[in-house]
Amino acid sequence: MDETSAGGLVVDAARAHAVLIGRLDRQGRLLWSLPKGHIEDGETTEQTAVREVKEETGISAHVLQPLGTIDYWFVAERRRVHKTVHHFLLEANGGELSDEDVEVTEVAWVPLTELESRLAYADERKLVRKARDLFEGAEG
Repeated sequence: MDETSAGGLVVDAARAHAVLIGRLDRQGRLLWSLPKGHIEDGETTEQTAVREVKEETGISAHVLQPLGTIDYWFVAERRRVHKTVHHFLLEANGGELSDEDVEVTEVAWVPLTELESRLAYADERKLVRKARDLFEGAEG
């Protein structure tokens, strides 16, 4: 079975902080990750990323550019699922942090310098490094 989602790294205008979501795993540990979710019928991956960021974090954002695609396998309800997640670099343009989404335990603005130590998944840490390289290239 194939699933496709979209989301991304949402930064503030100063490019100093990013929004992360925290979810509890089956052992009750809080795992921090980038916001993302399923693509709905008729949506582009960019539209999904913007919608999911708003739903999961309360932050309104616009897409700056594609950041990369991650794919992995997992088992759910005794079926093997191949998941593809399209990630974008987004910039916040309004809203307030909110963890009202039932899938989200916590939401936080995290300094970019702390993202790699906070993120639970290696694939997402790699995307953050790519984004930081983009920012440094833009400054130089």
